[in-house]
Amino acid sequence: MEFTVHTSKKEEFVDITSRVEEFVKKSGVRNGLCVVYCPHTTAAITVNENADPSVVRDILASLNDIVKDIDFSHVEGNSPAHVKSSLFGCSKTFIVERGELKLGTWQGVYFCEFDGPRERKVYVKVV
Repeated sequence: MEFTVHTSKKEEFVDITSRVEEFVKKSGVRNGLCVVYCPHTTAAITVNENADPSVVRDILASLNDIVKDIDFSHVEGNSPAHVKSSLFGCSKTFIVERGELKLGTWQGVYFCEFDGPRERKVYVKVV
């Protein structure tokens, strides 16, 4: 199963929780695992608070403070995006219990864009 994420900024987190939950329900799996995978080298998948949007802003600000332009050799100009993607990772695995994604009260699943705006793919496998 897959879906498309349209990003509108160079860097942004898109809450994809409801889309992932939809795939879990459609899968019919009652108890198992759900893998969410991003097949892009300048984007990532993460889990964090989805109640207060300032959390995402703080994460992006902190990340930009950590990943500095160090005169990268990669000529496309998006090396910081590659570094950020590697720090976060391209996939997350979740527990499926009683047909639902097992998340904490404040947790959401995010697609992390580090080289947008773009049209991106996300793959979901529920077993």
